[in-house]
Amino acid sequence: MVRLFLLLASMLSAHRSRPREAARYLADDRYGHNDSAALVTSPPGPPGGGGTAWPDDEGYPRSPGTWPERVADPSAPDPPGTERLRPERDPAGPRRRRIPPKAKWAAVVVVAALVFRRIVAWAVLTALSTALHLVGVNVRLPHVTFGLPWQTITTGRTTTTNTDLGPWVLQKIQGISKPALGRETFTFYFTHKVSKNIGPWPCWYASTFYAVGYASATVNLNPGPAWWAPATGHYRLQVLSRPAEGKPGQVAVTMVLPPPQLPQSVHDVSIDNLPSKPIASQHSWTYPGFGCGVLLRPQFSPSVLYAQAQQLAFYRATHVRQVTAPLITATENQATQTIRDNFIQPTVNAFGYTLDRFTLRWARTP
Repeated sequence: MVRLFLLLASMLSAHRSRPREAARYLADDRYGHNDSAALVTSPPGPPGGGGTAWPDDEGYPRSPGTWPERVADPSAPDPPGTERLRPERDPAGPRRRRIPPKAKWAAVVVVAALVFRRIVAWAVLTALSTALHLVGVNVRLPHVTFGLPWQTITTGRTTTTNTDLGPWVLQKIQGISKPALGRETFTFYFTHKVSKNIGPWPCWYASTFYAVGYASATVNLNPGPAWWAPATGHYRLQVLSRPAEGKPGQVAVTMVLPPPQLPQSVHDVSIDNLPSKPIASQHSWTYPGFGCGVLLRPQFSPSVLYAQAQQLAFYRATHVRQVTAPLITATENQATQTIRDNFIQPTVNAFGYTLDRFTLRWARTP
């Protein structure tokens, strides 16, 4: 691809003006080199006409009609009644127009876009995903990884047919340092109630609030060297075909990872959209009396409400199936995509193979 780019750039910058100038010099030659512009004259016949012969340079008579044709001097004036032959058109032909600079740059940009099309597609999808995220539109776009043209599979590569890919791919997996995260959003309602009797009169106040919770589950993508020991069977790479005749080989990878972990503490969840005003309120018969209004109402501070909502969100993210099931599914999908697209696929491609099948299983909870 790089050679094709250099060839097109050299063709656009080539300057061909010397053949055109040489053709014009031939057209303007006045010394008999151009047959169409030469003036040919014959000496006049003998005085008085008739068939009398003129003597030649040695004194011998020459018969009429045998005088040689001589080329007239170009600098001499033309005799009356003669016309100099002119070419009907310019021998050099119509002058070619030069390619505009904008057309050259457009061709260079098009060739560069074709060579680096993978980078262009990655940049466009990233910008579009960011714009949609800022607007608030949730659309699943195609996944394109960043890569240079020379990082793709080379056609006809046969130097890696005997390479053992298993250790190379496992080495890349053991270099993973961050776990995979799966995030889930859920909504819920909660009620905050405070009671404090004033003498013989009961006094209580309760309000219901709406909240949005965020919870994340994690998957350990690299449990350690003991997890990947051959006897455990947690990792297996099978070569289905070797690269041959310009075609890449194919491999299949099977892995087993520990199951996803739900939030481990209340700090693993967060609360958003906590309004300052409740959506419903209930109180005792003494409210809005002076006692309940002064003693109980100031206790509804944002910090107290946030702590209660966080406790309820943590319980839902660890016990309510409507929240835990989507959370675990999102985490498993994120782990599969991370290992396949960022570690296994680029590694096998660098050795002339493609990933035909990738299977990720989850170990049973002890």
